[in-house]
Amino acid sequence: MRARALQCLARREYSRAELHAKLIRHVQEVDDQSQIAPENINALLDDLTVRGWLSDERAATQLVHHKRRRFGTQRITHELRQKGISEELINAALPALKQSELEAARDVWQRRFLSIPKDTKDKAKQMRFLQSRGFSLEIIHKVLKKID
Repeated sequence: MRARALQCLARREYSRAELHAKLIRHVQEVDDQSQIAPENINALLDDLTVRGWLSDERAATQLVHHKRRRFGTQRITHELRQKGISEELINAALPALKQSELEAARDVWQRRFLSIPKDTKDKAKQMRFLQSRGFSLEIIHKVLKKID
């Protein structure tokens, strides 16, 4: 089980909740004769955390860094919650996310659309696209107003 956990962590950073879900799924797939109990997984995760090999903070930082160029604050916050990152770490990442959100929205808009909206239908389409990427309406209006 330790080897499987280390293989996962060698590929990318995992939050404690993510790694627990991945390992528990494997334990349930193994036949009933295995000596691995779910309690042992928590002990393993505690050991990995103490050694510094498992860190929710690093997992959150990596996810924010990886997703920042393509997604807005709302979408990134949602993904952090899905991965089991604590609200404290999410709240710590929010100021930096909000500070760079306008710039990220402009970059996403420029990569996706070649021209300014021609009519209200086109503008609505562009707004829906940016909303689906997790940008707030306030930021979307600023991006489209600046372009007009």
